[in-house]
Amino acid sequence: MTSISNELDFTNNIRRDISINEPEYGKEWPIVYLIYNENEVYIGETVDASIRLEQHYENPVRRSLDKVRIISDKRFNKSVILDLESYLISHMSADTRFKKLQNGNAGHQRHNYYERDSYVTKFPGIWSSLRRIGLAEKAIRTIENDNLFKFSPYKSLTDDQYIVASHIIRDLVHDVKSKKERTFIVNGGPGTGKTVLAIYLMKLLSTDVEEDLGTDDEELIENIQKLRHLLPKMKIGIVVSMSNLRATLIDVFNSTYGLDKRMVFNPSNIANSSEKFDLLIVDESHRLKAPRNMMGTEMRNIRDNNMKLGLDENDGTQLDWIIKKSKYQIFFYDKFQSIKRTDIDSSCFEKLEKNGARSMNLDTQVRCGKGGQEYVNYVRSIFSDEPPECFIDFKDKKKKLDYDFRIFDNVREMTDLIKKLNRKDGVGLCRNIAGYGWPWKTKNKIHPRNERETEECIRMGKYDIDIKGNKYIWNSKYYGWVGTENSENEIGCIHTIQGYDLNYAGIIIGNELKYDKGSGRIIIDRSKYYDKNGKNKTSDEDLRNYILNIYSVLCTRGISGTFVYACDDGLRDYLKQFIKSFH
Repeated sequence: MTSISNELDFTNNIRRDISINEPEYGKEWPIVYLIYNENEVYIGETVDASIRLEQHYENPVRRSLDKVRIISDKRFNKSVILDLESYLISHMSADTRFKKLQNGNAGHQRHNYYERDSYVTKFPGIWSSLRRIGLAEKAIRTIENDNLFKFSPYKSLTDDQYIVASHIIRDLVHDVKSKKERTFIVNGGPGTGKTVLAIYLMKLLSTDVEEDLGTDDEELIENIQKLRHLLPKMKIGIVVSMSNLRATLIDVFNSTYGLDKRMVFNPSNIANSSEKFDLLIVDESHRLKAPRNMMGTEMRNIRDNNMKLGLDENDGTQLDWIIKKSKYQIFFYDKFQSIKRTDIDSSCFEKLEKNGARSMNLDTQVRCGKGGQEYVNYVRSIFSDEPPECFIDFKDKKKKLDYDFRIFDNVREMTDLIKKLNRKDGVGLCRNIAGYGWPWKTKNKIHPRNERETEECIRMGKYDIDIKGNKYIWNSKYYGWVGTENSENEIGCIHTIQGYDLNYAGIIIGNELKYDKGSGRIIIDRSKYYDKNGKNKTSDEDLRNYILNIYSVLCTRGISGTFVYACDDGLRDYLKQFIKSFH
């Protein structure tokens, strides 16, 4: 049985005190420990608590802490304590009990081991025990639905995330030594953890070399130390062109020790910076802008920045700004998530690769994990001219698939189910979202705070979407909509959700997409697509590709499931070939 020790004083007598108070597990036994004071905590694992804690006491940073607890179990082994340590670090980093987590973030990798499932099921019980003794505050589901957790730099990395990070650090050391500027492109589909890895690298490269990086990877430690020696005052930033996601990352950076909200930039901040950056990490690079389909102030700004940087005023892009204002760049990129003509063309990244940029790939699916990469590929195929060759049931236990992918005949039935799941204990974070198939008539006009006020707005005719008498309003807030209290009663657009996770997503496909039986093809009705900047000066084929990408993106937001309703009867019947009906 797992136990948490009584509180011990963290003093120069800690080795002696452990031998007295923890004779069974305090020496030569795998355990996890917490060293803490009122505001800070350090979480570690060891096979010999007495020696390791004595070593910690020699560290001036640790000596600011004054109490110790040991978590032990006769069934613990090295793999278990590594896993439990990672679990506690990731959850405590998003909890509100301690203001500062002293851990480094370099050593947390996903790993499997014998009977892992039986151990992992006990971790929530350990967390509950920590809450009872006042060392944790929030419930697990509350934490895991919070952006602080989802975008935490302490998240365990997949093997390919860790390899990409290690190779980037190694190559940066080599390039800085040889004074060679370089671009990195990290390709990854939806749910492969691009944003998590970008934040992880920001934290890793912002950690003082004197601090414990939290890893036994000697090569990584050595390369981090070399890099910080070569660039002792490294000027580093993360660039996010999407304002909604950028606002979320500002909150995350503001709440994470070692990071600062001033490290988060939009592309114009970079163009107007008086200094050149050593390194810029660019998330959602497919959403960087080129001067196409822009009007008014937006077009004037991009022209002004182009001229300021010595670029052609009508051809320079935000990608050019970033390269011009930094020595090294890491672009996290997915060409299939480009959703409008102002998004930079994939040929720009292909050109970078031809000119020597190093390209790497993230392949492991961490969002739609219960459907796996097979689900992501299947969705892309549905919204393409090469549909799946056969139906796949993603609730197939024989294939170890457990993803809830269903299509509805009644939109209200779907939106109500999403709302019900959002309110269900142990689930939460479920939203209804759609492409831009209706005008946003209520924009900046109404701000309902709850279900009653939303229904009152609709009763008074203040709504945007009408599907067979079922009326809805678009997201009444733009920034941080997913986390707002009333979002369960609204329909979020693509711009509120790209880059975010949900537990379940309800997708409404508007009348801008239809199915043409004659050609056997999904077609568009551009008169029913209301993103003016997204469709101006586009050919029908280009616009079709953007809209198909939008729905492909929307259908890959859900961790546990995706529900679909299509307004066009023909399209709904077509999709039933590939998506299991709700009834």
